Amino acid sequence: MDRAIVQASLLAAIFLGCLCTILVARRLQAEPSPDGGYATIGRERLTWGEAKAAAIRWTTTTNHREIGMLYIALGTVAAVWGGTDAMMMRTHLLTPGADIWTEQTYNELFTMHGLTMLIFFIAPVFFGIGNYFLPLLIGADDMAFPRLNAVGFWMLPPALLLSRLGIVAEVTGKTLALVVPEGWLSVLFALREPAIGWTMYAPLSTSTPNPQINFLLLGLHLSGIATTIAAINFVTTIVYERDSSIGWANLDIFSWNMLVTSAIILFAFPLLGTALLMLLFDRNFGTTFFATEGGGPILWQHLFWFWGHPEVYIIFLPATGLMSLILPKFVGRKLFGFKFIVYSTIAIGVLSFGVWAHHMFATGIDPRVRASFMATSIAIAVPSAIKIFNWITTIWNGNVKLASPLILCIGGIGMFIYGGITGIFLAVIPVDIVYHDTYYVVGHFHLILMGIIPLMMFAASYYWYPIITGRLYDRRLALFQSTLLVAGAALTFGTLMIIGYLELPRRYATYPPSFSSLQIVATVGSYLIGLSVLLWLYNMLWSYFHGDPVEAADPWDLKTTNQFTPEWQWFEEKLERERGIPPAEPDEVRRSYVPAREERPPSLFGRIKPVARTVVNDAGTGAVGGLVGTILMSGVLAVAVGLGAFDLEAFAGLATLVGLPANVGLGYAIFLFGGMTIWPLLFLALGEYLPGELNLVTGLWYATVIASGFAIGFYTDQTGLELVAYLVFVLLAHWIYGLGLAGTIEYLGGRLSSPAEDQDYEQ
Repeated sequence: MDRAIVQASLLAAIFLGCLCTILVARRLQAEPSPDGGYATIGRERLTWGEAKAAAIRWTTTTNHREIGMLYIALGTVAAVWGGTDAMMMRTHLLTPGADIWTEQTYNELFTMHGLTMLIFFIAPVFFGIGNYFLPLLIGADDMAFPRLNAVGFWMLPPALLLSRLGIVAEVTGKTLALVVPEGWLSVLFALREPAIGWTMYAPLSTSTPNPQINFLLLGLHLSGIATTIAAINFVTTIVYERDSSIGWANLDIFSWNMLVTSAIILFAFPLLGTALLMLLFDRNFGTTFFATEGGGPILWQHLFWFWGHPEVYIIFLPATGLMSLILPKFVGRKLFGFKFIVYSTIAIGVLSFGVWAHHMFATGIDPRVRASFMATSIAIAVPSAIKIFNWITTIWNGNVKLASPLILCIGGIGMFIYGGITGIFLAVIPVDIVYHDTYYVVGHFHLILMGIIPLMMFAASYYWYPIITGRLYDRRLALFQSTLLVAGAALTFGTLMIIGYLELPRRYATYPPSFSSLQIVATVGSYLIGLSVLLWLYNMLWSYFHGDPVEAADPWDLKTTNQFTPEWQWFEEKLERERGIPPAEPDEVRRSYVPAREERPPSLFGRIKPVARTVVNDAGTGAVGGLVGTILMSGVLAVAVGLGAFDLEAFAGLATLVGLPANVGLGYAIFLFGGMTIWPLLFLALGEYLPGELNLVTGLWYATVIASGFAIGFYTDQTGLELVAYLVFVLLAHWIYGLGLAGTIEYLGGRLSSPAEDQDYEQ
């Protein structure tokens, strides 16, 4: 398959899906008429003059909130682009051989995936969050240098375009080749995505003739300038633009983390820019900075990792700042050990510049040098552990509220613990030498990068969504999306840790067939991540037009625990000024560090008894619903058998999976048993988190998801139209099952949340 066309098609499909969601949402949006009468459906069409005015406004704005939204939008585009690279890589690894893409294409994918996600996704999104909320948190009117703030952002889109010009040129060339002779397009076809690895090690990066590498280096250099400008702005804003009532002792934890992050940037990124220019000169002007007869290839590794490992903390520390800010809001307790978390953040900032050579333990550098970096690499785990213990202590005995930001926070803590401990192992020289070039490093790295950083971005998007849009998102869908994201990340990168422990080398487009099953599991997990991201995009866009309008400035009940922070105070004033919504005070206010429940906790039996009662009730109603759904499903399958779209022998294969003889009757009995037990109980367990307001809609969602497993498990080599018919009947059969299951449970009075209960859990 042609990688460029496939990737362009996937990106276009996602973009068009988002655009269609926006257009449909706008068309169906109902706004109350000015005279207080019935709601009107739709809005007037956007005129050319309005579109032009909006374009001028967004391209010339210096408002910190609008620039923040531009940063977040650019980061989201880069995330989808880089995420598409990742999905294509994981798809390639479904088979041991290079059957889907070529080895060259695989190298291109993982090169640009790493650079796109590190440089153009994570940092811009955190800069966007910082631009929007940091001035509100510290009582500033705007960033210290508003125009410079805008200049810093507008350097990033051309930097991204330069860095990924190869695929843009390739898609453009292949499109134009349909109407223009290919000989006229040789310039476009000369540019190909780099395949040198995201670390751009010399001498491969200096000797590869691909001219796109030059554009990549220029794009990265431009992005480094933009990042440095943003860091200067953040430091100046935090130091000089704070409100007089905010000192260093009561500066919020997110601002502390952005301050330390910006300080690291000021020391790290200028060095990266210099190293990129040196590499560019080696490629084009005959210098020998990284040639064997000059400075040597190892010099590039030293310079790159002197930036590269602080860069890990540049993208990690803002995530920990969001964790420390958001987590206390959903457990009803003040952040435990605020000063120690601040000190640990500063310690990480200082120590981050003393650990770069642990990426080079396998290069043969002086053992004494390696030993010193091993000690520092182990030591930097201490301030990270301080954060972990303080977060866990913050949760302890708190009034935990089931909400999407909390699920993401707890999932992030769990994966950070796993990823951090494996990092300590890799800091030990003998262990690192064995596992350095295996998937163990990939799993460790992504458990940090994917396990906490994007999770905190999603948590922030949910937590501050009312401030940004004035509306509430679909919380049922958000709970489902958050759970799916955490499960997908844990499945994918936990599996990669196992693969690495078995010493499978990384960076290879092929692998021994014995690892095929584990690679398939990791790919399935990556698909769950991709699905969760699409659900988040849908929720954000649809809720912008159809979410319930905010009726009070305290949607998370923060005033109850005295955690109504300055950005929410600003929002409260905005609602009162623009919509006439007066400030509201809660019925009860308590100190945030007092345990939520002071009464004596119930005994162990008292805790188990209501749970057991619920389980028995759910199991009974679920079994009846599963029986009805399975019988209805069997009718659809019978029709499929009659039309030749389904083979009854597939049930015989099901019997053999559990050690029984290959018998159709036994297989169907197992099928019926599973339909009455496993799937109904799983449905009831996930029912609160699956999207959809009605139980029948929830049943359709659930049945659609589990249909994929049935389609794979009962497939009997159909091809062509028979395969199409098989898939259609599988989907129809599962829809019937979902409706029968959910409808029966609803009829029997199974676990359904009342409006009051919905209100409770939403708070």
